[in-house]
Amino acid sequence: MLNRDERRFRKRYEATYGAVLAYALRRTDQPADAHDVVAETFLTAWRRRAVLPEGERTLPWLYGVAYRVIANQARSRRRSERLSAQLAAQPRPSPQVEADVLRAAELEAIRSALERLDPMEQEVLRLAAWEGLSRAEISDVLGCSENAATLRLHRARKRLAEELAKENELTGHESA
Repeated sequence: MLNRDERRFRKRYEATYGAVLAYALRRTDQPADAHDVVAETFLTAWRRRAVLPEGERTLPWLYGVAYRVIANQARSRRRSERLSAQLAAQPRPSPQVEADVLRAAELEAIRSALERLDPMEQEVLRLAAWEGLSRAEISDVLGCSENAATLRLHRARKRLAEELAKENELTGHESA
């Protein structure tokens, strides 16, 4: 029989598990690594359940924990840099349709430009684009003020645009 505290935690766990797993899968190289991130995130949440926010603030708080877990993994292993280099060296299958070829080139240019940004710029862009978080929620994840989150997002978008422009100069292509 679960006590009241355990039932409340279980309810929040069941409501947010899928979103936290999706967050981790998009930021790790292997599904097993994503599951480790989720396990460590919820272990931290359990240990800090007395301060775990309620309602709409729960998920951004968990994203913040997951963000820090992933950052710790990256510092200890630096796995993503080696895998990124390996992936870049692998040949990509060529699409049969001209539109697919152009789209693949655009996506590659965006990926390349994004990789040249610093990790914080990459993360703030991913939080806004992939996770669909508001500036207030981004500020919760990053542990900064909403104004700072807004400024970081603006600067990251500007830097991405600059990197895309450089990419386009090198390749002679224009982004859509």
